[in-house]
Amino acid sequence: QVQLVESGGGLVQAGGSLRLSCAASGRTFSNYAMGWFRQVPGKERELVAAINWSGGITHYSDSVKGRFTISRDNAKNTAYLQMNSLKPEDTAVYYCAARKYDGVIATMGPSYDYWGQGTQVTVSS
Repeated sequence: QVQLVESGGGLVQAGGSLRLSCAASGRTFSNYAMGWFRQVPGKERELVAAINWSGGITHYSDSVKGRFTISRDNAKNTAYLQMNSLKPEDTAVYYCAARKYDGVIATMGPSYDYWGQGTQVTVSS
């Protein structure tokens, strides 16, 4: 089992920045690829960014490319999502997720095995 706890969400004005953290425990963190997803009511959960076990390979959705950065610190068992130039349409509950890394950067939610409880990000206009 892997336990994931997100933090860092909140209310920010458009154009501002937030950094989300995802603290992992329970298994060897570096064995897992990590993803950040977001969901708004009435819509499917969508991938925002993903990262492989070492941090050497990343993937971003087109909607956040150039504004968000995913990273990880395996020594601290933590993944991060730095969000800059935030827009009102970035408002959502953000979830981190983990999957046993098999060489593939997965983009679909069902590919991930473990999920955090989510943290709300609200961007005001």
